[in-house]
Amino acid sequence: MAFWSKKQPEFAETDEAINQKPGLTQAELARNLKVSRSTIVRRLPSMEEAGYLYYEDQKGGLWPFGKQE
Repeated sequence: MAFWSKKQPEFAETDEAINQKPGLTQAELARNLKVSRSTIVRRLPSMEEAGYLYYEDQKGGLWPFGKQE
């Protein structure tokens, strides 16, 4: 079992926030989820490993690619 598997609820919440408002910056995402920005910075690489893929535009906005199985 991967270490991130117990983080699925947090990942799902983060993914939903990005999908509802594509283009959110990490700071805006942290504010919306009521977590620190450092939590988002640490969470995103783990989410990528779990199959949640995003790209960051030149302004720092996060955009969903979709979850890859």
